[in-house]
Amino acid sequence: MERLEDPDVLVVTTGQQPGLFTGPLYTIYKALSAVTLARQLEQRWERPVVPVFWVAGDDHDFAEATHATWLRADGSVHTETLRSRPSDAPLTPMYREPLGAEVAQALEAIAADLAPHPHGSDTTDWLARHYRSDATVAGAFAAALAELLAPFGIVCLDSTHRAVKRLAAPYIVTAAGLASDLDRDLARQASELEQAGIVSGVSVGDGASLVMFEGALGRDRLMLDGHDLVTRRSQERLTMDRLQAIAAEDPERLSPNVLLRPVIESAILPTVAYVAGPGELRYLELTPPVYRRLRVSQQVPIARWSGIVIPRRVDRVLEKFGAELDELLAPDQALEARVVHDQLPKAALQALGDLRESIEAAYNVVQRIGTDIDPTIEKPLARLRNQAIEGAADAEHRLVTHLKRRQATELTQIGRARAAVLPHGKPQERVLGIPALLALYGPDLLDQLAGTIEAWYASALEGDPIPS
Repeated sequence: MERLEDPDVLVVTTGQQPGLFTGPLYTIYKALSAVTLARQLEQRWERPVVPVFWVAGDDHDFAEATHATWLRADGSVHTETLRSRPSDAPLTPMYREPLGAEVAQALEAIAADLAPHPHGSDTTDWLARHYRSDATVAGAFAAALAELLAPFGIVCLDSTHRAVKRLAAPYIVTAAGLASDLDRDLARQASELEQAGIVSGVSVGDGASLVMFEGALGRDRLMLDGHDLVTRRSQERLTMDRLQAIAAEDPERLSPNVLLRPVIESAILPTVAYVAGPGELRYLELTPPVYRRLRVSQQVPIARWSGIVIPRRVDRVLEKFGAELDELLAPDQALEARVVHDQLPKAALQALGDLRESIEAAYNVVQRIGTDIDPTIEKPLARLRNQAIEGAADAEHRLVTHLKRRQATELTQIGRARAAVLPHGKPQERVLGIPALLALYGPDLLDQLAGTIEAWYASALEGDPIPS
C-alpha cells in the first residue's frame, strides 16, 4: 500500500465477485497471476508495479456467492449452501448482504471435513476469523483474501468503499449520459466481432445502459427511456439531474456493469494490465468503444494462469492403473472401461474377436450371393449383418458390466480420483475452493502455485510482447 503512493507506480489489476470461503480456485489463480505478472513487469521496466485485487462487492448474484465446494477426506465432493433467496426478493449487493446465522453451520461442516488433514485446524481458524454471522458476504471474502494473500504483496481493494465510489461516480454518470451512443457503438462492435467468429457472451444493443443503480428492488440495470433512465425491475425513473445528485450525495448506490468496470479501474488507477479469465477476455473484446467514449486509456488484457492441482491420492491411483491424467479426464469413463477390459480373460477376448471376424466374413459371402440372386435384398442383409455385429458387442458389454460389479472397489478409487480433478464433470478450478487444499498442504501450496505461475508468465513474456 505504501508503494502505491510512489508517483511512478503502475498497477496490474484483477478481481472477482465475492464467494463463500473465498470462492472457486480460479479466484486464487487470478490473484497469484496478477502478483507474478506485476513482479515480471517490475523487473523488466525497473519501476514499481503493484498487483491489486478488485473485490467486486457490488455484485448481487446471491446464488453464486453463497455456496462452497470442497473435497472430503474420503475423496468425495461436498457442497454447502448458506440459504436461497426468493426470485422476487430485492437484489441486495453482496457488500450489504449479511452472512447470517447459516454461516456457522457451513463452518462446522467444513471444519469437520478438514479436521483429519495436517493443516485442517489452521485453515478452519483462518476461515472462522472472517466468516462470521455479523459480517457481510463481500466483507468476509475481502478480509479472508487479504490475510491469505498478504505474503504476496497484493492489495485487496474494496470497490464499494466511499472513497472509491466518489472517484468512480463521474465516469458512471458520463456513461449514463452517453447510454444511447454506447448502446449503438457496442451493437456495432458486437456485430463486427461476430463476423470475425468471436462471441462476447454479453448482450448489447437492447437499450440498456452500462450503469447499475440500487433502487427499491436492489441493484437494478438502468434502461434507456427517451431522455431519462428507468430501472429494469422496479421501473424507477431517473433524470440525468437526479442521477448527478445521487452521484454527489450517495455514490454507493451507483456501480458499473461488467463492460464499464474495467474502464473505471483504468480511470482511477494507473493500470497497465488487467488479468482476466477466459469469459472476461471474450467480453473485453467489446469494450474499446467504451474506453474511447469515456476518454480512458485501455489497459492490456492478459490471460490468467489455469491449471489443475493433483492431490497425492490421484497420483497413486494413476500409478496403480498405469494411466496418465488425460485418460482420467477423458469423457465416458474411458479409464474404467480400459481397466475392466484389461481384466477380461484372454480366451474371451480371442473368442469375441474371432466372432466378429467370422460374422464379417460369412455375411460378405451371403451378401455377395444374395445380391446376385436379387439386388433388392442387399440392404436387408446388411442390416442383419450389423445386428449380428451389435450382438457380439452386446456380449462384450455384458461381460464388462459383470466385471465392473466384481471390481467395485477399484472403480470407486478411479471415480474419487476423477472427482478430485474433474468434480461434477467440470473443471476443478471452477468448482473446488482453496480451503481443503490448504488443509492438506499448508501455505507452501500457494508458494508452489506462485512459482509455477511465475515460470509460465516468464516464458510467455519472452520477446516482450507487452509494450514497455
